[in-house]
Amino acid sequence: MRNTMTRTLTVERPAIDSIVRGDHGDPFAVLGMHGGGGKPVEVRAFLPWAKEVTVIDATDGTEVTPLEQVHDAGFYAGVCGARTDRFRYRLRATPHDGAPVEFHDVYSFGYVLGELDVHLLAEGNHLRAFERLGAHPIEMDGVKGVSFAVWAPNAKRVSLVGPFNNWDGRVNPMRLRQECGTWEIFMPGMTVGELYKFEILGAHGHLLPLKLDPYAFYCEHPPATSSIVHGTPQLEWTDHDWIAERERKLKDHETLHEPMTIYEVHLGSWKRHEDGNRYYSYRELADTLVPYVKDMGYTHIEVLPVHEFPFDGSWGYQPIGLFAPTSRFGNPRDFAYFVDVCHREGIGVIIDWVPGHFPTDAHGLGFFDGTHLYEHADPRQGMHMDWNTLIYNYGRREVQNFLLANAMFWIEYFHIDGLRVDAVASMLYLDYSREEGQWIPNQYGGNENLDAIAFLRRMNELIYAEGRGAVTLAEESTAWPMVSRPVYLGGLGFGYKWNMGWMHDTLQYFNKDPIHRRYHHNQLTFGLLYAFNENFVLPLSHDEVVHGKGSMIGKMTGDEWQKFANLRAYYGFMYGHPGKKLLFMGGEFGQWAEWNHDKGLDWHLIEEGNKHAGLQRLVRDLNHTLKALPALHHRDFEWQGFEWVDASDVDNSIFSFLRKTGPEDEVDDPGWVLVVSNLTPLPHEGYRIGVPCGGFWRQRINTDAAIYGGSDCGNGEGLEAEAVEHHGRPYSLNLTLPPLGTLFLTPERS
Repeated sequence: MRNTMTRTLTVERPAIDSIVRGDHGDPFAVLGMHGGGGKPVEVRAFLPWAKEVTVIDATDGTEVTPLEQVHDAGFYAGVCGARTDRFRYRLRATPHDGAPVEFHDVYSFGYVLGELDVHLLAEGNHLRAFERLGAHPIEMDGVKGVSFAVWAPNAKRVSLVGPFNNWDGRVNPMRLRQECGTWEIFMPGMTVGELYKFEILGAHGHLLPLKLDPYAFYCEHPPATSSIVHGTPQLEWTDHDWIAERERKLKDHETLHEPMTIYEVHLGSWKRHEDGNRYYSYRELADTLVPYVKDMGYTHIEVLPVHEFPFDGSWGYQPIGLFAPTSRFGNPRDFAYFVDVCHREGIGVIIDWVPGHFPTDAHGLGFFDGTHLYEHADPRQGMHMDWNTLIYNYGRREVQNFLLANAMFWIEYFHIDGLRVDAVASMLYLDYSREEGQWIPNQYGGNENLDAIAFLRRMNELIYAEGRGAVTLAEESTAWPMVSRPVYLGGLGFGYKWNMGWMHDTLQYFNKDPIHRRYHHNQLTFGLLYAFNENFVLPLSHDEVVHGKGSMIGKMTGDEWQKFANLRAYYGFMYGHPGKKLLFMGGEFGQWAEWNHDKGLDWHLIEEGNKHAGLQRLVRDLNHTLKALPALHHRDFEWQGFEWVDASDVDNSIFSFLRKTGPEDEVDDPGWVLVVSNLTPLPHEGYRIGVPCGGFWRQRINTDAAIYGGSDCGNGEGLEAEAVEHHGRPYSLNLTLPPLGTLFLTPERS
């Protein structure tokens, strides 16, 4: 009988050998059921682990025919008796060392991707590609399993591998949809939680290192590198009102006028468990970090990158799984829960998003299908010399689609309120951190990366059109114009831009001995010359407390008392200054040590009544005061919201200015806030400052107050304005200025 079956089989020996070798590019043409339509039906299977294989009629469970082993490696084939019409079937296989198992044949199922998906992927315009590519638990032909799809257009063969097939790439080769260069397969019986990777025979016939799924929603905890079947994250969200209100504010042009004080956090080192220095999980952070941020008065948490990354020391800035929240702190559902709790407590969530580069780890995107698929082939375009990372080819429509879909994925599936885009300058300039001869000019001979510019504009258009009120922030460190201006006006379209110049100038100033500050007065005034050119965020970020730069308190000059006084005065100046605010964790209580990502913050420093606790209380009060006084946030990006009172007292290093909400002719507007900073250790009594209206001016903040650890020099509850013209204003205040202190005063409504 075996000889008869062999003579009637239509499969040819070269095809069998190719399947066994693992280099056949069209496995569905060989494996599965063939024939029918009046021709004899035959079934073929490659099962290296089996010693016997039988075809079972899936309808009634009857045995149809045993399959003959036609290759010693485990290739089985057989004609299904006299049947000439195809039928639904299963395979029953007996392992070499176990009991028989029955299962649906992978190669009995049809296409995973629909024609519209193929068309959109071919165009590079499938902005919901994450719903089709990657691994998705689905039901096909009444059978539950998981669909897989991966873009690798130049590969000679792509296989799904994992514990389910002993990581043998010959067993489950995938089908190529040539129109869009995507490989697909449906794995019946596979379930959530199973490990997998892709084995790829590259364009030049070389077997590549096993690859992570670019669209994986969940990955193993590094240093393990497998993807995990998960499906798109699902959660019973409770933040419907939050999202609706966020969307309304953007539509009504209120977003930029809202208070924004951001607490920047590295989730792995905000706190650690004492037993074994273990991470806090997403859910534990929801129970601890979120109440802390709410109590401190911040409006937003910004988390350093949470997409999966291989190396702890990169802090997430070398991502390898853009669609997967890092498994260091839990699963995707846990992360969604963290976001939901933030929204429940009135806190927005911003994530650092890294479309500027990706690591060279062998299991990542680099040289993905044996060609430079995601990155440029020429290292003058495709390699970041500073970070030894790869640069996306923004001019390739499929790569741009990958990044755009990812941006929308975080906003849609995780309800993220904002994307802070990392290292924008490195994307904008072709010669970024390169010497002459190390870069390739654009088509016009310039150094602008036209493809990256087009990508960033498209990204911002997409998010502001479809992100339901989500915003974008750019970390852009150069003078590139109109970063936070709309695309239709010629801008890049970001909502906000980090003000790196302000950060640099002010930190340099506060690092100087007060006796020398008179010579550097302009470092605090210069920022107002350009403060309204962009929608600025004032960032005192993680980058300022690493790599030998010291801590925030360590940057201040003087002895311990002066250091704390300087930092309190600095924060007061910052919160009075136009622009949204950002402070990295630990800076709010004056941690002495430079930030270390391998351990938690030094929370033990905070003791009742000490200077660390006082500084923390000041930051809390500044946050709540900024939210309570519209003048401190409503017109952050309009010159009408700011007015110098006196920027010229160089000898005393005193700065005074007004923040305001109403039109200039409303001189009795209660929205005025007077900010005065005395940045020498010398107190001043009887220091007269002109104000726009009379009445009682209440002292709202005094950074030198005893409750903050200061000397309690100031003006008590406040004082009456006198009808004495000064600084060109009809009234004035006769103030006591504390040493190294900042004051906020507001007029009382009569």
